[in-house]
Amino acid sequence: MQRTEIQINDLSDLDRAAEDFIEKTRGHRLIAFYAPMGAGKTTFTTAVCSRLGVTDTVCSPTFTIVNEYVTKDGQTIYHFDFYRITRLAEAVDIGLDDYLYSGNLCLMEWPENIEELLPEETLKVHIRVNRDQSRTIWWEEQQA
Repeated sequence: MQRTEIQINDLSDLDRAAEDFIEKTRGHRLIAFYAPMGAGKTTFTTAVCSRLGVTDTVCSPTFTIVNEYVTKDGQTIYHFDFYRITRLAEAVDIGLDDYLYSGNLCLMEWPENIEELLPEETLKVHIRVNRDQSRTIWWEEQQA
């Protein structure tokens, strides 16, 4: 396994980190963010969407479960927040499979609540809050 890490020193470092993340995860369409409450999942997702050309306001879909964004060049991005999901059937009922197998980028917060439904190819990304309040984003992949 190869571990990749990206440091985010503070909010002013967010755009650089998002650009680095996009470059290093190119080719992945299903990205699940694992982190505790307040670690910055939505903040980082917003930065990634902005760097990808989303011009709409990006916000956590806590109550709607999924938000759909379109980039300047017409690509669709789905942003999920599974925090309020208490039964797998709730995710199935919103048509989760249709989203996951659409070929579009899916960025997921609180994926641990639907873990059993995630396809094997889902990239599991972790965000750690460091003692100095910086963040470390990391994931592991099989080496090619």
